[in-house]
Amino acid sequence: MRIRFLPVALTAAALWAAPFCGARADSIEPAAVAAAVDSVVVVLPRWQGVRAGFAPRSADGRIAPEGSGVAVLPGGYIATNDHVLGDAIEVKVRLKDGRLLPARITGRHKPTDIALLKVDADLPVPAAADEPRVAEPVCAIGNPFGRGLSVSCGVVSATGRANAGFNAIEDFVQTDAAVNPGGSGGALVDGKGRLVGLVSAIFAASGGGGADTNIGVNFAAARRLVMRVAEDLIDDGKVTETDLGLEVGALTAEQAAGGGGAAVTRVAREGGALKAGIEAGDVVTAVNGLVVASPEQFIARAFLARPGEPMILTLRRGGKVLQVTIVASAK
Repeated sequence: MRIRFLPVALTAAALWAAPFCGARADSIEPAAVAAAVDSVVVVLPRWQGVRAGFAPRSADGRIAPEGSGVAVLPGGYIATNDHVLGDAIEVKVRLKDGRLLPARITGRHKPTDIALLKVDADLPVPAAADEPRVAEPVCAIGNPFGRGLSVSCGVVSATGRANAGFNAIEDFVQTDAAVNPGGSGGALVDGKGRLVGLVSAIFAASGGGGADTNIGVNFAAARRLVMRVAEDLIDDGKVTETDLGLEVGALTAEQAAGGGGAAVTRVAREGGALKAGIEAGDVVTAVNGLVVASPEQFIARAFLARPGEPMILTLRRGGKVLQVTIVASAK
């Protein structure tokens, strides 16, 4: 069995079936999850010389993908995945009630694979979920196989995933809730219908005959990451990233013996890290209280802060644990 890493935009050449992994029914409020469906839309990009839509059992590469999106801010702002839009020259969205609306692209951010659309309709915005916990029930809402909005439920398998290998900046909630082509950009909600994240990608296994099968390892960009990008795109039309004045890498065997983290490999001659007293050889173990287990996770944690905002870094230096405050500049 071969493992493949796949985004979940819906294309005619990317079909697979997914096993259902159900969460305990008594921990999900059906009415609340059903209400959250009103916040999710079908995203229909149009590409130059490519017709929109989806033809089942067709390998016609000239058919543009369908995807999903979820309202994240009042005023018709809809988050989706950047890979759903592709080379779109026009985008429309279809609401739950069947209305088809033109959508404007407010902005796109490829490092996180997050894009923001705007429609002239004030869609309901789901409430923010609490920080998800492992084994907590969640439901994915999206447009599987272009068949319209539907719900599948499972549990949170892991949080803070930054090593999936899809994007330069990753902060994923992993779930076994079934996700299929067309689900990209859909909502991952908790049992009360509150937004946990933006469904983004899956791991799939290639079986016999070339069929790709969902194996229950699915990823949603954490809500905190989605909102960091969305708010910047609304304010400036682009995302301003931070420069801490340091570089990080994998731990040496000696450093790893003391626990996980990200090793500081270089401190710039000027910048926030130098002013905060950070030294090469320090190991970052947390950013603003969020655990750091790898260099990739450090990048994701640090990205959440905007330029000028202070961050508290927890460091391991020798046998000591230190906390320093660092203020980043714009990259």
